[in-house]
Amino acid sequence: MGKDEHDKPKTDAAIKAALGRLRLPIAAVLVLLAILVGWDGWHQGVAGRAQATVASEGARLQKIEQNLLTEIVAHFDQAASAPAVVAAVSTGDVPAATRAFERQWSDGKTVKFLTTDLKDAYADPKRFGFGRLAVLNSTQRHGVSRVGVARVDGQPRLVVAGAVKQGGETKVLALVDLPIDDARTPVTAANPGSGFVALSFHGYDVAVAGDRAVVSLGDNRQLDVGDSGFVIRTSSPQPAASLFGADPIVDYVLAALLLAGGFALLKFGARLAEAGAGGEPGAELTVAEQAAAEAAAAATTAAPKVEVKTAPKPAAVAISREIFRAYDIRGEVGKNLDASVARLIGMAIGTVMQEQGLRDIVVGRDGRTSGPEMVNALIDGLRLAGREVIDIGQAATPVCYFGAFNLRTGSCVAVTGSHNPPDYNGFKIVLGGDTLAGDAITDLYARIAEDRLYKSTTQGGLQQRTINADYVQRIAEDIQLERKLKVVVDAGNGVAGLIAPEVLEAIGAEVAPIFCEVDGSFPNHHPDPSEPKNLADAIQMVQRLEADIGLAFDGDGDRLGVVTRAGEIIFPDRLLMLFAEDVLSRNPGACIVYDVKCTGHLAGHILGHGGSPLMWKTGHSLIKAKMKETGAELAGEMSGHFFFKERWYGFDDGIYAAARLLEILAARPETADEIFAELPKGFSTPELKVPMEGGDAHGFVEKFREQAKFDGARVSTIDGVRADWPDGWGLVRASNTTPVLVLRFDADSPEALARIHNAFREQLLAVQGGLALPF
Repeated sequence: MGKDEHDKPKTDAAIKAALGRLRLPIAAVLVLLAILVGWDGWHQGVAGRAQATVASEGARLQKIEQNLLTEIVAHFDQAASAPAVVAAVSTGDVPAATRAFERQWSDGKTVKFLTTDLKDAYADPKRFGFGRLAVLNSTQRHGVSRVGVARVDGQPRLVVAGAVKQGGETKVLALVDLPIDDARTPVTAANPGSGFVALSFHGYDVAVAGDRAVVSLGDNRQLDVGDSGFVIRTSSPQPAASLFGADPIVDYVLAALLLAGGFALLKFGARLAEAGAGGEPGAELTVAEQAAAEAAAAATTAAPKVEVKTAPKPAAVAISREIFRAYDIRGEVGKNLDASVARLIGMAIGTVMQEQGLRDIVVGRDGRTSGPEMVNALIDGLRLAGREVIDIGQAATPVCYFGAFNLRTGSCVAVTGSHNPPDYNGFKIVLGGDTLAGDAITDLYARIAEDRLYKSTTQGGLQQRTINADYVQRIAEDIQLERKLKVVVDAGNGVAGLIAPEVLEAIGAEVAPIFCEVDGSFPNHHPDPSEPKNLADAIQMVQRLEADIGLAFDGDGDRLGVVTRAGEIIFPDRLLMLFAEDVLSRNPGACIVYDVKCTGHLAGHILGHGGSPLMWKTGHSLIKAKMKETGAELAGEMSGHFFFKERWYGFDDGIYAAARLLEILAARPETADEIFAELPKGFSTPELKVPMEGGDAHGFVEKFREQAKFDGARVSTIDGVRADWPDGWGLVRASNTTPVLVLRFDADSPEALARIHNAFREQLLAVQGGLALPF
């Protein structure tokens, strides 16, 4: 017998012995797997039953609440259309109308009648109630009676509003407050098992039942109660995914097979162990080791030196009053702005800081070719005034603002020409947390003109810092997208191209950048997203790449423009509606500030979502000051400035606003076009500009304010003249940056828009007959 034949029995015995020794650990693993799979099946079954219970309760409550609202509206409409009510309203006999209304509907004791312009409500909206006003706006907008929720004397009540008509013409609006218990009781009495149900109205929970903790990790659904604005929200435990992607029955069968396998192995393994007990173990196999030496050379290549060619220095320019504007300082380099002027501005800012006891200040600049010269001169002036300067280099304006918070200086200057042509530059200034505007800006000019500048005996220090990474990290810690979105980013060769793509990638977006190379000559298109022609490239790229959304920034990154795959430009006032919905869902009752150029639908939308709308003057500095005064959580301008106080710092930041927009879009399954289609949209004009001969736009507006009459409109004169009708509005104001009139119109229909155009045309030409109007 050969050696191999002699060794074979020993080898077989060794193998059997080894398998016998392994039977216990393998069987234990199989049993543990069986327990795990069985538990998974049981868990899925429990969660499935919980989901079914919650879904059933949600559907039942949806039907009950729908029937209740239908019944309320039917009673209201019956009372509002009663001949005695209509007759009393037509003669102006409000007491008789109130008595007649109550006779028709016993629950209508609290009825109030208001004129269609809602003058009394808007006279003091806080006292009247923003919630009531929202329901009245809603009934005007939809043309039918509406039910909502409002706080009355500090307590939530159901509110129903509708029109009292005669011959199809609305004579007055009627408003009734009702107890909310009828809407609450079905929900509070519900039994959602281990889930959660709620009746909500525009983010306010009217009534809830069940375990609210389920909402954070559960399967959340929403059932609309008609088109009332009420919804039934349901949340049920989210089942863990099956280990094998199977349903509970398959899990149970698999668990049984694993158990059977484990017990069989124990029995079979025992026999193997007995059979191999007398054998000699074979030699253990060895695994040959491979030795691989891998050399890595770290090569560092020095960045190539770039030769900067400087143009010959022009003669110094005289200080000019006209560059000190309403919101900031801005001028044309070589004409009314140069290094000598920038140095004086630095000294003037340093003088104010000295008087206020402020020492440290952050300075940054955008990508304009004049930026290095302007910022160096500004820093010289600040240091001459004894200020300690932190130079963050080339940075978007919001990054400069962020630096004032992050580096704890409270003060900063962004050297930027914003969206102006390449040969412009300027200064946006924050001192001690306040953005300089109006008189504070002109005071800087007065200090320079009167030579009231502080010069320190000791020059201030200078240090260079880079904070872009801190800015990106701060936003990424706050925002992470629930699903990946493909986003086109067009920076227009402005400084936002340095950081906006990085921010959006850090929060989870797939970014396709165009014109993100910083080039102060703006060779592709002007970096002003408020002009539709500047968004053409973004629209084309979004459609070509089938991206989810397109984002565009202005020259210094503090303004945002948005386009969709359908080629629609989403105006900033409609973006503000979406932002307001989101902020108010967590901050009911919050104040939302917007400028006079925003759509008339915005106030109603904010009211409808439980917020407090406040219209204010145009201008980023003025808006920030109003936010600080009112404690507003959010603000926005038609120009594309957005100011988030909630979760952010309250300054205008187009890049952060873009991140918040993507957060909202990624949390919903619909496309961006579908989401924006849900927002109110009228027939509107962009900003129309009328040049003024002689440059006295403000003088013209003063005359217009005194002479113009708009029948049936609610007129606001906080910034120019704005007239609001129930179906549209118009505005004329003087620009604070150029000698032009700015006009804008918005209406619910083309016919209403034409009527408002005619009303304004007549009034404008009555003040100055030779105006060349673009409408």
